[in-house]
Amino acid sequence: MLRVLLVVGLIALNLFAFIQCAQTEQEQIQRLPKWAWLIIIVIFQTLGSIAYLIWGRPRNPGTGRGGKGRIIGPDDDPDFLRKL
Repeated sequence: MLRVLLVVGLIALNLFAFIQCAQTEQEQIQRLPKWAWLIIIVIFQTLGSIAYLIWGRPRNPGTGRGGKGRIIGPDDDPDFLRKL
């Protein structure tokens, strides 16, 4: 039973790392190009997945989509105050 859980866990780790890498924008991935990380994850499976999650994954995955990365109020936003 423990062996089955280990295999399922490793498959889930590989799928998670592959999907995470595939959905992340090229500019956010660190150290290597996106295609290289995908090949490493497929060839080296568990070691490649762990390597991507440690070294290749973006540090702040939430930043980059909205532009600024953090939400600030309009009274603290210089762009908003300039438009007034």
